[in-house]
Formats: sequence, structure tokens, C-alpha cells
Amino acid sequence: MIEMLTSPSPRVVAIKLRGTLHDADYRTLEPLVEAALRGGKKARLYAQFDDFHGWDLHAVWDDMKFGTRHYADFERIAVVGDETWQEWMVKLVRPFTLASLRYFPSEETSAAWAWIHEEL
Repeated sequence: MIEMLTSPSPRVVAIKLRGTLHDADYRTLEPLVEAALRGGKKARLYAQFDDFHGWDLHAVWDDMKFGTRHYADFERIAVVGDETWQEWMVKLVRPFTLASLRYFPSEETSAAWAWIHEEL
């Protein structure tokens, strides 16, 4: 499931991912990203993983389409979590986005928030 988090900037899409993601989660996320892109500026994404269990098969496909559609739409992406695979995921997706990507362990949540909102 994707839970929306509050950001002081309309250009920042802030989400918490928990449990297993499904197709409906991406249908909820897409309009939020489109709203953040209004005005012609790139958006930023803050993604916090909390008790995350992965994607169902449809959501894997949705995630690939989302990444392809928004390849150049994000300026920065902050990934916050505690699992080694999440840190590796950031390294693996780097070639698939023009965004500046950074991984932050959960104890550095405030640093992630500061970085994602820096120079807005």
C-alpha cells in the first residue's frame, strides 16, 4: 500500500510504502505525480519503505511503466529504508532515470527530508 505523506512543497511527492503494492496503488500515485509536474518544473520523490513486502505481478508491470513514463520527470529521488536490497535498488535503477538518487537509512530520515526539499 502507498500512504501519502505531507510535504510543504507541491513539487514533492512524499510516500510511505508498506505491505505489498498492487495495481490500485499506482493508479493512486500517478495523479499525484502529474499534479506535482504542473507548472513545467520537475518533481521530486520521497519514498520511505516501512515493513515493505514487495510488489504483486501487476504492480511490477505498473512500476516498470511508471519508471519509463517518468524517466525525465524527477529532479531528485530520496529512498529511505533499512534493508540492504533497498540500497542496492537505488544503485540498480540509476541508469533508468535522469534524477539524482540517494539512499538514506531510516535513522537519517530528517537528512532525507532536508535533501529532497533543498533549493526548492
